[in-house]
Amino acid sequence: QVPLVDAGGGSVQAGGSLRLSCAASGRIYSSAVMAWFRQAPGKEREFVAAFRWGAGQTLYADSVKGRFTISRGGAANTAALQMNSLKPEDTAVYYCARGVDLSSTLSSYRDWGQGTQVTVSS
Repeated sequence: QVPLVDAGGGSVQAGGSLRLSCAASGRIYSSAVMAWFRQAPGKEREFVAAFRWGAGQTLYADSVKGRFTISRGGAANTAALQMNSLKPEDTAVYYCARGVDLSSTLSSYRDWGQGTQVTVSS
């Protein structure tokens, strides 16, 4: 069973918005941390945002602060990443992840989604 399922990617023009979702196959416990990373062609996977499910603490990469918001989604056991004021440099495959540490480190996350493509044109 796939632990996390990414959805919501697409193509938009610069300045536009997209909302990504991440559906967990089971319950997301209050101690869990949900996060998104992204990977552009030829680059390493990088941290975008993280959110502690129970306490609501958040952590953002400097490059997305003020533009992206991570939160619980509308459906049960679903996280969401609202992306506004998108820039061409935001183009990447976005992956949701689940761990227990509110961290920007890749190795802190055990479960991963399959990824969804976000393309921003200028």
